[in-house]
Amino acid sequence: MARGNQREKAREKNLKLQSSQKKSNAMSGTEFAKAKEDTAAIMRAKQAAADAKKSGGSSADKK
Repeated sequence: MARGNQREKAREKNLKLQSSQKKSNAMSGTEFAKAKEDTAAIMRAKQAAADAKKSGGSSADKK
């Protein structure tokens, strides 16, 4: 067990590093769905504005 202490120190260092890193998804399912829907609404508004600009300012022609 000559390397036992070294292994323990490496484990502790690795656990500390992993705990300090940000998790990839900190939102719950409902929070994530709401954020996704909000982003989609913003993108739909941007797309409508782009379509209106492209067609000459009148979006009454579509749908």
